Amino acid sequence: MKRILALAGALLLLLLYGATFFFALSGSPDADGWFKASLFCTVAVPVLIYGYILVYRYLKDRKK
Repeated sequence: MKRILALAGALLLLLLYGATFFFALSGSPDADGWFKASLFCTVAVPVLIYGYILVYRYLKDRKK
């Protein structure tokens, strides 16, 4: 189960990197806002996942 979740997380990060790259090169008028949102998600998603892992480990060890 952990491998599947790790693979899904890695795939999500690759998609976010690709979207950020696409929006950086896009000439659309809305591309600036989409680029900033994608860049934020590229940083925020791994930080949130790390926080969830820390809370899960703390709560799991607390039950024992």
